[in-house]
Amino acid sequence: MRPSILLVTLDTTRADAIGAGTPSFNALAARGRSFRQAYAAAPQTLPSHTSMLTGLYPAGHGVHENARALAASHPLAAERLLAAGYRTAAFVSSFSLARRFGLARGFELYDDELPQGRAERSSTDTTDRALRWLAQQQQPVFLWVHYFDPHYPYEPRAGFPGDPYHAEVAAMDVQLGRLVAAFQQHAGKDAAIVVAADHGEGLGEHGEQQHGNLLYQGVMHVPLVIAGPGVSVGVSDTPVSTRRVFHTLLDFAGVGAEKSLRAQDSEVVVGEGMIPFLEFGWQPQVMAVEGHLKVIRDSALEIYDVIADPHETNNLAGKADLPRTMRTALQEYPLPSTVPPPSTDALSEEERRKLASLGYVAADVRPAVRADAPRPRDMTHLFATLDAASGMFVREEYARAIPLLDKILVVDPHNLMAALRLAAAHSALGHDDAALAAFHRAESIAPDSPDVRVYLALHYAKGRDWQRAVPLLERVVAESPDRLPPLEALAALRERSGDLPAALQLRQKIAGMRTPTPAELAHTGELAMAVGDTATAINAFERAPGHDLELGVLYLAARRFEDARTALDRVPATHPAYAMALFKRAQVSVLLHEPDAAARIQQAREQADATTRELIANERLFRQ
Repeated sequence: MRPSILLVTLDTTRADAIGAGTPSFNALAARGRSFRQAYAAAPQTLPSHTSMLTGLYPAGHGVHENARALAASHPLAAERLLAAGYRTAAFVSSFSLARRFGLARGFELYDDELPQGRAERSSTDTTDRALRWLAQQQQPVFLWVHYFDPHYPYEPRAGFPGDPYHAEVAAMDVQLGRLVAAFQQHAGKDAAIVVAADHGEGLGEHGEQQHGNLLYQGVMHVPLVIAGPGVSVGVSDTPVSTRRVFHTLLDFAGVGAEKSLRAQDSEVVVGEGMIPFLEFGWQPQVMAVEGHLKVIRDSALEIYDVIADPHETNNLAGKADLPRTMRTALQEYPLPSTVPPPSTDALSEEERRKLASLGYVAADVRPAVRADAPRPRDMTHLFATLDAASGMFVREEYARAIPLLDKILVVDPHNLMAALRLAAAHSALGHDDAALAAFHRAESIAPDSPDVRVYLALHYAKGRDWQRAVPLLERVVAESPDRLPPLEALAALRERSGDLPAALQLRQKIAGMRTPTPAELAHTGELAMAVGDTATAINAFERAPGHDLELGVLYLAARRFEDARTALDRVPATHPAYAMALFKRAQVSVLLHEPDAAARIQQAREQADATTRELIANERLFRQ
C-alpha cells in the first residue's frame, strides 16, 4: 500500500532558527534526513510554494511574486496524487496562499478560511482543522499544512523576551509536534513526511529586516527534512532546492522518482529575487549555489563561501574561480523581459489590504527596464520607506503617502511605481495640477507605458475632462483586453455617454473575470433592463439579494408568472416602490386566474401612487 504523505511548510523560517526552541523539528530530523544546504526558489511565500508544488523555478511557472495566479497549464503535485488514489487536503494559514492564486487544484479540500477581518490564522487553529479532517480519512492521504506564525508582524510570546520572531518559531514547532504525532499514529510506520520552509527572514542582516528584496542566506537558506520509507537517516551537506519537494512527493507516492530528495543527486541550485525589479525597476537578481560557493548576480557578481562564511561578510568576487556549471546556470536562467499585467487587478480593495497587512504589496505597474538601474543591495536604505509608502497607498492614506513618495523619487528618480502612485495620490485628493505634473514625470520615465495611460485615464475619468479618458482607455483595452481597472473605467464612461449596450457588454466581461459584488450585480441588472435584455437582467438580479420587485417585473415580462408571484410576494410593505409591487402582483393574479384577483386589483388602486395610478387606469387586464 502506498504511504500516506504529510507536507508541512513553515513560513518565514530561517535555517538557523532551528535549534533549542524547535524540539519537534529536531526529533523528526533525528529519524529522517535533514538537508543543511537547502535553498528556497524565491524569498516570498507564493512563488516559493508554487515551486515546491510544481517542481519548477519561478522562471518556469511564471509566479515571481505574491498576488499573481499560477496558470492552469502547470500541473500540481496534488493533482498527480489525487489521480493516483490519494485523499487530498490542504490547510493554509495566510491569504497569500488563498485558492484564487492557483494552488488549490488537486485538493479535494482546500481550507483557506481565515478569521473575520484577518489575513492569517494561528498554527493552533490550522492544526485543529487539519486533525479533524485527518481523523475522518482512510489511507492513503496527502495532507499539506502551512504554518504562518513567524511572519511579520510578530506577536510577543512568553519564554523569548525581546525576541518575538524566535518565540513564534517555537510556538509553531509545538503545533508541528502535535501534527506529526497525530499523522504518524494515523498513517502508521510507513508515514512519509516532508517539512520545509518557504523562505527565511533577514532580521537586519545586509540591511534587510524582513524578506523579498535580497538573496542572502537569512532569507534563502531554509530548513528541510524528509522522513519515511526509503529515506536514509542522516544529514546531507549537498545543496538542494526546495522545488524538489514536488519530486519527492511523487516519489513517495510511487508515480515518479526523478529528482527526488530520497536520491543523492547533486545540482546547481538557483533562485531569484525579482521583486525589486518588478516593483521598482531595479536590477533583477539571480543566485546559484554549488558545493560551498554561492553567487548572487545582478549587474555585478557577489561570491561567498557559505560554509566558511555563513553570514556572507567576505565577497570573493575577483578572487574565486567559478565552476563552469555555475556560470552556465546564471547565464541561462531566464529573466522576465516583459511583465504581464498583474493579477492584482482582480483583487478587491479588502484583499489588497489583507496583502498589505502582511507586508506584501505586489507590483501594479510594469517596470521601466534600464541598464543603469540601481542594484537592490545598494538601495537598502529605502526599503522601510518603500514598504511604508506602499502600505499607506493601498490603505488609501494618500496624504500620508505623498511625502514618502516624494522622498523616494528624490533618491530613486526613475522609480515608475513611485511616480505613478504619487500621481494617483494627488488625483485622489483633488490636487489636479500636482497630479498632472506627476503623470508627466511618469511619462518621462516610461514614455510608452500602458500603466501611465491607465492611471492618467482614471484621473481624467473622474473629473470634468472625462471625455479625454475615453481614447486612452480604448487603447489600453485594445492592448490588454483582460486588465480590469481600464475595463471598469471604460464601462462607466460608456454608460455616462449613453451607450448602454456597450456598457452592459463590458460589465458582463468584467463579471466573467472576477466575482461581482451584489451592488455590481444589481447595476448590471439595471443596465440590462434599460436595454431590454430580460434574460441578462434576471440572471443578475437572481444573484443580488433584495431585488424581488425587479425580479417580479422581469419574470412577468418573460411570462414566468409563478416565479413572478413568488418574487413579488417577498417585496415588503416598507419598500419605497411597494405601490408598483402591488400593481404588478395584481397583473400576475389576473394572468394566473387567482380567485382573489379582484381584491388584489382593489388593493393596488387603494395604495396607488402617482406612477401606478395612471397605469392601473389604463390596464386592460383589470377591465376583464
